[in-house]
Amino acid sequence: MIALLVVIGDSWLQLLIAAGLGIVFTQMAFLAHDIGHRQVFRTKRGAQYAGLALGNFGVGLSYGWWMGKHTRHHANPNHVDEDPDVGVGVIAWSADQAAERTGWASRALAAWQAFLFFPLLLLEGLQLHFQSVRALWSPEVKWKKVEALLLGGRLVGYAAILLATMSPVKALVFFLMQEAVFGFYMGSSFAPNHKGMPMVEGRMDFLRKQVLTSRNVRGGWFVDHALGGLNYQIEHHLFPTMPMPNLRRAQVLVQQFCADHRISYAEVGLFRSYQEVLRHLHSVGAVLRPAAGTST
Repeated sequence: MIALLVVIGDSWLQLLIAAGLGIVFTQMAFLAHDIGHRQVFRTKRGAQYAGLALGNFGVGLSYGWWMGKHTRHHANPNHVDEDPDVGVGVIAWSADQAAERTGWASRALAAWQAFLFFPLLLLEGLQLHFQSVRALWSPEVKWKKVEALLLGGRLVGYAAILLATMSPVKALVFFLMQEAVFGFYMGSSFAPNHKGMPMVEGRMDFLRKQVLTSRNVRGGWFVDHALGGLNYQIEHHLFPTMPMPNLRRAQVLVQQFCADHRISYAEVGLFRSYQEVLRHLHSVGAVLRPAAGTST
Protein backbone atom coordinates (compact mmCIF):
# COMPACT_ATOMS: atom_id res chain seq x y z
CA MET A 1 0.00 0.00 0.00
CA ILE A 2 2.81 2.42 0.87
CA ALA A 3 4.49 1.67 -2.46
CA LEU A 4 1.24 2.47 -4.29
CA LEU A 5 0.93 5.75 -2.39
CA VAL A 6 4.41 6.74 -3.59
CA VAL A 7 3.83 5.60 -7.18
CA ILE A 8 0.44 7.31 -7.57
CA GLY A 9 1.61 10.50 -5.87
CA ASP A 10 -0.46 13.67 -5.55
CA SER A 11 -3.59 12.41 -7.31
CA TRP A 12 -7.23 11.90 -6.42
CA LEU A 13 -6.74 8.28 -7.49
CA GLN A 14 -5.32 7.88 -4.00
CA LEU A 15 -8.92 7.63 -2.77
CA LEU A 16 -9.03 4.12 -4.22
CA ILE A 17 -6.07 3.24 -2.01
CA ALA A 18 -7.88 4.85 0.94
CA ALA A 19 -10.92 2.62 0.39
CA GLY A 20 -8.65 -0.41 0.10
CA LEU A 21 -6.91 0.51 3.35
CA GLY A 22 -10.28 0.71 5.08
CA ILE A 23 -10.89 -2.91 4.08
CA VAL A 24 -7.37 -3.99 5.08
CA PHE A 25 -7.65 -2.36 8.52
CA THR A 26 -10.98 -4.12 9.10
CA GLN A 27 -9.47 -7.49 8.24
CA MET A 28 -6.63 -6.67 10.63
CA ALA A 29 -9.23 -5.91 13.31
CA PHE A 30 -10.76 -9.35 12.73
CA LEU A 31 -7.35 -10.91 13.32
CA ALA A 32 -6.85 -8.81 16.47
CA HIS A 33 -10.25 -10.07 17.64
CA ASP A 34 -9.13 -13.68 17.17
CA ILE A 35 -5.86 -12.96 18.98
CA GLY A 36 -7.79 -11.47 21.88
CA HIS A 37 -9.82 -14.67 22.14
CA ARG A 38 -6.61 -16.75 22.41
CA GLN A 39 -7.31 -18.43 19.07
CA VAL A 40 -3.88 -17.70 17.59
CA PHE A 41 -1.21 -17.95 20.31
CA ARG A 42 -0.81 -20.68 22.91
CA THR A 43 0.35 -18.33 25.67
CA LYS A 44 -1.41 -15.37 27.22
CA ARG A 45 1.75 -13.29 26.94
CA GLY A 46 2.09 -13.96 23.20
CA ALA A 47 -1.52 -12.97 22.64
CA GLN A 48 -1.05 -9.85 24.77
CA TYR A 49 1.99 -8.63 22.83
CA ALA A 50 0.51 -9.42 19.41
CA GLY A 51 -2.81 -7.84 20.35
CA LEU A 52 -1.17 -4.65 21.56
CA ALA A 53 0.93 -4.36 18.39
CA LEU A 54 -1.79 -5.22 15.90
CA GLY A 55 -4.64 -3.47 17.68
CA ASN A 56 -2.93 -0.23 18.64
CA PHE A 57 -0.24 0.21 16.00
CA GLY A 58 -1.91 -1.71 13.18
CA VAL A 59 -5.57 -0.69 13.50
CA GLY A 60 -5.37 2.31 15.81
CA LEU A 61 -7.67 0.91 18.51
CA SER A 62 -6.86 0.45 22.18
CA TYR A 63 -6.44 -3.28 22.73
CA GLY A 64 -6.95 -3.00 26.48
CA TRP A 65 -10.14 -0.98 26.12
CA TRP A 66 -11.54 -3.34 23.52
CA MET A 67 -10.69 -6.44 25.57
CA GLY A 68 -12.55 -5.11 28.61
CA LYS A 69 -15.57 -4.07 26.56
CA HIS A 70 -15.69 -7.27 24.52
CA THR A 71 -15.30 -9.51 27.58
CA ARG A 72 -18.34 -7.88 29.18
CA HIS A 73 -20.27 -8.37 25.94
CA HIS A 74 -19.46 -12.08 25.78
CA ALA A 75 -20.43 -12.57 29.42
CA ASN A 76 -23.90 -11.05 28.92
CA PRO A 77 -24.78 -10.55 25.24
CA ASN A 78 -27.76 -8.28 24.61
CA HIS A 79 -28.30 -7.75 28.33
CA VAL A 80 -29.81 -4.29 28.67
CA ASP A 81 -27.79 -3.44 31.79
CA GLU A 82 -24.55 -5.41 31.35
CA ASP A 83 -23.69 -5.56 27.63
CA PRO A 84 -21.84 -2.37 26.59
CA ASP A 85 -22.70 -3.04 22.94
CA VAL A 86 -26.37 -2.29 23.63
CA GLY A 87 -25.83 0.43 26.20
CA VAL A 88 -27.16 3.96 25.99
CA GLY A 89 -25.65 5.76 23.00
CA VAL A 90 -26.48 7.24 19.62
CA ILE A 91 -28.69 4.27 18.74
CA ALA A 92 -31.57 3.19 20.97
CA TRP A 93 -31.54 -0.61 21.18
CA SER A 94 -34.69 -0.99 23.27
CA ALA A 95 -38.01 0.80 23.60
CA ASP A 96 -37.06 1.90 27.12
CA GLN A 97 -33.87 3.55 25.83
CA ALA A 98 -35.90 5.33 23.15
CA ALA A 99 -38.53 6.51 25.62
CA GLU A 100 -35.83 8.00 27.86
CA ARG A 101 -34.52 10.28 25.10
CA THR A 102 -34.78 14.00 25.79
CA GLY A 103 -34.40 16.88 23.38
CA TRP A 104 -35.76 17.19 19.88
CA ALA A 105 -32.62 16.05 18.03
CA SER A 106 -32.05 12.95 20.17
CA ARG A 107 -35.69 11.89 19.97
CA ALA A 108 -35.87 12.47 16.22
CA LEU A 109 -32.68 10.46 15.68
CA ALA A 110 -34.07 7.51 17.64
CA ALA A 111 -37.43 7.79 15.89
CA TRP A 112 -35.87 7.43 12.43
CA GLN A 113 -32.73 5.48 13.36
CA ALA A 114 -33.51 2.62 10.98
CA PHE A 115 -32.99 5.02 8.06
CA LEU A 116 -29.90 6.58 9.64
CA PHE A 117 -28.18 3.40 10.81
CA PHE A 118 -25.97 2.71 7.81
CA PRO A 119 -25.07 6.38 7.19
CA LEU A 120 -24.03 6.63 10.85
CA LEU A 121 -21.66 3.69 10.36
CA LEU A 122 -19.51 5.98 8.19
CA LEU A 123 -18.56 7.71 11.46
CA GLU A 124 -18.01 4.51 13.45
CA GLY A 125 -14.29 4.37 12.73
CA LEU A 126 -13.69 7.87 14.08
CA GLN A 127 -15.82 7.04 17.13
CA LEU A 128 -13.73 3.93 17.84
CA HIS A 129 -10.49 5.91 17.61
CA PHE A 130 -11.91 8.56 19.95
CA GLN A 131 -13.01 5.94 22.50
CA SER A 132 -9.57 4.33 22.29
CA VAL A 133 -7.78 7.57 23.14
CA ARG A 134 -10.23 8.38 25.94
CA ALA A 135 -9.74 4.89 27.37
CA LEU A 136 -6.07 5.64 28.05
CA TRP A 137 -7.27 7.40 31.22
CA SER A 138 -9.42 4.41 32.21
CA PRO A 139 -8.30 1.96 34.93
CA GLU A 140 -9.25 -1.01 32.73
CA VAL A 141 -6.33 -0.27 30.37
CA LYS A 142 -3.33 -1.89 32.04
CA TRP A 143 -0.53 -0.92 29.61
CA LYS A 144 -1.36 2.78 29.31
CA LYS A 145 2.10 4.05 28.34
CA VAL A 146 2.68 1.27 25.83
CA GLU A 147 -0.71 1.79 24.23
CA ALA A 148 -0.28 5.56 24.13
CA LEU A 149 3.13 5.16 22.47
CA LEU A 150 1.77 2.73 19.87
CA LEU A 151 -1.31 4.82 19.10
CA GLY A 152 0.74 8.01 18.91
CA GLY A 153 3.40 6.38 16.74
CA ARG A 154 0.77 5.12 14.34
CA LEU A 155 -0.87 8.55 14.07
CA VAL A 156 2.44 10.37 13.44
CA GLY A 157 3.66 7.77 10.95
CA TYR A 158 0.35 7.68 9.08
CA ALA A 159 0.19 11.47 8.82
CA ALA A 160 3.83 11.68 7.70
CA ILE A 161 3.30 9.15 4.89
CA LEU A 162 0.18 10.91 3.62
CA LEU A 163 1.72 14.39 3.71
CA ALA A 164 4.86 13.13 1.99
CA THR A 165 2.91 11.73 -0.94
CA MET A 166 0.04 14.18 -1.46
CA SER A 167 -1.20 17.68 -0.68
CA PRO A 168 -2.69 18.44 2.76
CA VAL A 169 -6.21 18.66 1.30
CA LYS A 170 -5.92 15.31 -0.45
CA ALA A 171 -4.34 13.82 2.68
CA LEU A 172 -7.34 14.92 4.75
CA VAL A 173 -9.84 13.57 2.23
CA PHE A 174 -7.81 10.34 2.02
CA PHE A 175 -8.00 9.93 5.80
CA LEU A 176 -11.75 10.59 5.88
CA MET A 177 -12.38 8.13 3.04
CA GLN A 178 -10.33 5.43 4.73
CA GLU A 179 -12.12 5.97 8.06
CA ALA A 180 -15.55 5.96 6.41
CA VAL A 181 -14.88 2.62 4.70
CA PHE A 182 -13.33 1.20 7.87
CA GLY A 183 -16.27 2.24 10.05
CA PHE A 184 -18.90 1.11 7.56
CA TYR A 185 -17.24 -2.27 7.03
CA MET A 186 -16.70 -2.84 10.75
CA GLY A 187 -20.23 -1.85 11.68
CA SER A 188 -21.78 -3.87 8.86
CA SER A 189 -19.82 -6.93 9.97
CA PHE A 190 -20.83 -6.77 13.63
CA ALA A 191 -24.44 -5.61 13.20
CA PRO A 192 -25.90 -8.95 12.02
CA ASN A 193 -24.53 -10.85 15.03
CA HIS A 194 -26.87 -9.70 17.83
CA LYS A 195 -28.80 -6.63 16.74
CA GLY A 196 -32.50 -7.40 16.42
CA MET A 197 -32.19 -10.55 18.52
CA PRO A 198 -33.97 -10.84 21.91
CA MET A 199 -32.87 -8.41 24.60
CA VAL A 200 -32.21 -9.90 28.03
CA GLU A 201 -33.17 -8.29 31.36
CA GLY A 202 -33.06 -11.13 33.87
CA ARG A 203 -30.84 -14.19 34.31
CA MET A 204 -30.57 -17.05 31.87
CA ASP A 205 -28.48 -20.23 31.68
CA PHE A 206 -25.25 -20.03 29.66
CA LEU A 207 -26.44 -22.04 26.66
CA ARG A 208 -29.65 -20.11 26.06
CA LYS A 209 -28.01 -16.78 26.88
CA GLN A 210 -25.46 -17.30 24.12
CA VAL A 211 -27.65 -19.02 21.52
CA LEU A 212 -30.91 -17.08 21.77
CA THR A 213 -29.21 -13.67 21.58
CA SER A 214 -27.00 -14.54 18.59
CA ARG A 215 -27.65 -14.83 14.87
CA ASN A 216 -25.62 -16.77 12.32
CA VAL A 217 -25.26 -15.59 8.73
CA ARG A 218 -25.04 -18.14 5.93
CA GLY A 219 -23.37 -17.46 2.60
CA GLY A 220 -20.43 -19.79 2.02
CA TRP A 221 -16.73 -19.03 1.82
CA PHE A 222 -17.16 -15.41 0.72
CA VAL A 223 -19.26 -14.45 3.75
CA ASP A 224 -16.93 -16.49 6.00
CA HIS A 225 -13.96 -14.36 4.98
CA ALA A 226 -15.81 -11.06 4.49
CA LEU A 227 -17.16 -11.23 8.05
CA GLY A 228 -14.00 -12.69 9.55
CA GLY A 229 -15.80 -15.83 10.71
CA LEU A 230 -18.16 -13.77 12.84
CA ASN A 231 -21.04 -15.13 10.78
CA TYR A 232 -20.78 -18.22 13.01
CA GLN A 233 -21.70 -16.06 15.97
CA ILE A 234 -23.58 -18.74 17.90
CA GLU A 235 -20.65 -21.15 17.84
CA HIS A 236 -18.21 -18.32 18.54
CA HIS A 237 -20.11 -17.34 21.68
CA LEU A 238 -20.33 -20.92 22.88
CA PHE A 239 -16.64 -21.63 22.16
CA PRO A 240 -14.86 -18.23 22.04
CA THR A 241 -11.36 -19.72 21.96
CA MET A 242 -12.14 -21.97 18.98
CA PRO A 243 -10.23 -20.81 15.85
CA MET A 244 -12.41 -19.43 13.09
CA PRO A 245 -11.79 -22.28 10.56
CA ASN A 246 -13.26 -24.80 13.03
CA LEU A 247 -16.50 -22.95 13.69
CA ARG A 248 -18.11 -24.35 10.53
CA ARG A 249 -17.41 -27.89 11.77
CA ALA A 250 -18.83 -27.14 15.21
CA GLN A 251 -21.99 -25.67 13.68
CA VAL A 252 -23.34 -29.10 12.69
CA LEU A 253 -23.09 -30.36 16.27
CA VAL A 254 -24.55 -27.20 17.79
CA GLN A 255 -27.49 -27.14 15.39
CA GLN A 256 -28.35 -30.75 16.17
CA PHE A 257 -28.03 -30.20 19.91
CA CYS A 258 -30.34 -27.17 19.76
CA ALA A 259 -32.86 -29.10 17.68
CA ASP A 260 -32.81 -32.00 20.15
CA HIS A 261 -33.45 -29.63 23.08
CA ARG A 262 -35.92 -27.39 21.22
CA ILE A 263 -33.75 -24.30 21.49
CA SER A 264 -34.27 -21.72 18.75
CA TYR A 265 -31.24 -21.46 16.44
CA ALA A 266 -31.21 -18.35 14.22
CA GLU A 267 -29.47 -18.49 10.84
CA VAL A 268 -30.34 -16.28 7.87
CA GLY A 269 -28.73 -14.86 4.74
CA LEU A 270 -26.66 -11.67 4.90
CA PHE A 271 -29.28 -9.31 3.48
CA ARG A 272 -32.01 -10.89 5.58
CA SER A 273 -29.88 -10.22 8.67
CA TYR A 274 -29.72 -6.53 7.78
CA GLN A 275 -33.48 -6.48 7.22
CA GLU A 276 -34.02 -7.89 10.68
CA VAL A 277 -31.65 -5.34 12.23
CA LEU A 278 -33.40 -2.42 10.53
CA ARG A 279 -36.85 -3.81 11.35
CA HIS A 280 -35.87 -3.97 15.02
CA LEU A 281 -34.50 -0.41 15.03
CA HIS A 282 -37.64 0.85 13.32
CA SER A 283 -39.90 -0.85 15.86
CA VAL A 284 -37.84 0.56 18.77
CA GLY A 285 -38.25 4.08 17.39
CA ALA A 286 -42.00 3.69 16.90
CA VAL A 287 -42.71 5.03 20.39
CA LEU A 288 -41.19 8.37 19.37
CA ARG A 289 -42.38 8.83 15.81
CA PRO A 290 -45.78 10.35 16.60
CA ALA A 291 -44.00 12.98 18.76
CA ALA A 292 -40.68 13.22 16.93
CA GLY A 293 -41.27 16.82 16.10
CA THR A 294 -41.77 17.94 19.69
CA SER A 295 -39.29 18.26 22.53
CA THR A 296 -39.77 17.25 26.13
